[in-house]
Amino acid sequence: MKYRYLRFPEGKAKAVTFSYDDGHICDIRFSDLLTGYGLKGTFNFNSYKMRDNGITVEDACEHILAKGHEIAVHGAFHRAEGRMRPAEAIKDVLECRLELENTFGGIIRGMAYPDSGIRKISNCTSYEAIKSYLSELDIAYARTLNQDNNDFELPLDWHAWVPTAHHGNPKLFEWIDEFVNFDVINFEGSLAHRFPRLFYVWGHSFEFDRANNWDRAEEMCKKLSGHDDIWYATNIEIYDYVTAYNSLVYSADGRRIYNPTATKIWFDIDRTPYVIAPGETLEIK
Repeated sequence: MKYRYLRFPEGKAKAVTFSYDDGHICDIRFSDLLTGYGLKGTFNFNSYKMRDNGITVEDACEHILAKGHEIAVHGAFHRAEGRMRPAEAIKDVLECRLELENTFGGIIRGMAYPDSGIRKISNCTSYEAIKSYLSELDIAYARTLNQDNNDFELPLDWHAWVPTAHHGNPKLFEWIDEFVNFDVINFEGSLAHRFPRLFYVWGHSFEFDRANNWDRAEEMCKKLSGHDDIWYATNIEIYDYVTAYNSLVYSADGRRIYNPTATKIWFDIDRTPYVIAPGETLEIK
């Protein structure tokens, strides 16, 4: 049996994304930094705070949406799903999604868990219940945290999406170097290690102000940017692309592949690259 691996757009084997929380005014500076380096990220907003002292709608439109970044749900009142009864948590997520969509237009399907998220469970709820109602609310993915690692793997569970590292992790630059320097396509070891890699950074833009270390943000972006073998994408773009890849339809012997999606999809089979167009049936010889 041959190994078949997803490849990102243009056949790239690696991807980078960012996820920043709370809709703070510092998001303007950080989103501009990402844009300047050709990077893309997701900004997770608390809808209630937008009516208070957070980033303005005008600034979010100009510096985030107009530059190709994503806006996602972070709870109307920034309350942890694992600490609330399902009815309360559903209200918090739904109100946030409704207000963000009404404010910015479009369809908002992504989320980052507020506060302790799903790390602490109480008050008669469970992760299974949380995942169930988020799916019913059409939340496609939800980012969790505090499991930093350098596995660089795509999530097995989109509602418990573990990022690579917080930007303050002391191993951040070591892991960036490891990620950037690993050549997935030309790897000479076991074919089993040629799976796609993802580097996912999360944090709060105001932390750079508090620590007076915007130079760290600059260095992080500089190291991750400008690589021909990396796809730079928002969280929802990664979700949508991987979902499209997983929607491919195969014949029983795996030799014919049909793409029922509207997305052009790249993959390789034992070092042979393929691309399949929307609606195409591909014959593998």
